[in-house]
Amino acid sequence: MLEPKADGTQARFTVREQLADRTLPSDAIGTTKAVTGKITVKPDGSFVPDQSQISVDLTTLKTDRPQRDNFIKRNTLQVSEYPTATFVPTEAKGLPSPIPESGPLKFQLTGNMTVHGVTKPVTWDVTSTVNGKDIKGQATTSFKFEDFGMSPPRVAIVLSVVDNIRLDLDFHFGPPG
Repeated sequence: MLEPKADGTQARFTVREQLADRTLPSDAIGTTKAVTGKITVKPDGSFVPDQSQISVDLTTLKTDRPQRDNFIKRNTLQVSEYPTATFVPTEAKGLPSPIPESGPLKFQLTGNMTVHGVTKPVTWDVTSTVNGKDIKGQATTSFKFEDFGMSPPRVAIVLSVVDNIRLDLDFHFGPPG
């Protein structure tokens, strides 16, 4: 069993936007280190479903603009009703079995993600490095707002928002404790 470690684990969303007070489009980036859970992998590389889930506390997301944070939490994510996002892995395509004791790994991690009360299958592209029981790396996926029952932000200062959310998880997993 592996758990996310505070040093090096961070969830991040990126959305391309055009703000009225800027001449060029820019990325709205929100981050949080409030990532918990565990992943248990069997020797054959499959997951133990009831012992494998990652959760992100969406109430702790922060961008460079407090007004954006409040709007996203209140209107887009509706964190008062849906405070967490979860991911339950079901398959790792390209993950060697047995998992090597050291070195780089690239694979795709498929599973069920729940955001805004909607559960959908998603696939993450994972690049990582194994060092004994320590695994560090990054996982990336993307989806549209409506895939999870959300609407792109619509406020006066936001001229446009690209309907694509990229999620990144910088991770450091290790043994419990």
